[in-house]
Amino acid sequence: MNIDFSKSAHGLIPGIIQDSETKAVLMLGYMNAEAYQKTIDTQKVTFFSRSKQRLWTKGEESGNFLNLVDIKNDCDGDTLLIQAKPVGPTCHTGADTCWQTENKSDYGFISNLEQTIKTRRENADSEKSYVASLFKLGMNKIAQKVGEEAVEVVIEALDNKDDLFLSESADLLFHYLILLQAKGFELEDVVKVLKSRQK
Repeated sequence: MNIDFSKSAHGLIPGIIQDSETKAVLMLGYMNAEAYQKTIDTQKVTFFSRSKQRLWTKGEESGNFLNLVDIKNDCDGDTLLIQAKPVGPTCHTGADTCWQTENKSDYGFISNLEQTIKTRRENADSEKSYVASLFKLGMNKIAQKVGEEAVEVVIEALDNKDDLFLSESADLLFHYLILLQAKGFELEDVVKVLKSRQK
């Protein structure tokens, strides 16, 4: 990997730290050639501390290490994307990230949809929405809808109309997300079970 440490007057380049599983950005630090090499050798992310003016391995005092998973260089060769597995919180304040955000997986649109379902459920008494009405009807109706949508997916899977198959698949996923919340879970809980089954 050709890393250009010469672009900075002090031989420092930024290292963006990303959780290798959740993909959340945890922090930003600076590395010189020596810090980079120590990171490779020890498999623990090490920076050059501008305040201490020395090499600094994240977690050397707190025990909250960043265990190296992968390093990628950007197109200009002067910024590193470092994927790591954090041991405990990353920020010195005790927060998961230096932006005071929770280190959890974000599934983009699906996560936004889960949040919308949660909001509709919490406001079920004041909102006139399909989701709110399902929660009012209770667990039996929600579970029944998931069963109905699952059967429709199977029926469309045996046909050759891809648009209908995808439409029914979307309906099934939507109602499954509702069922998860009715049971007090999120998609992330299911993902954790799947990860535990990896061999």
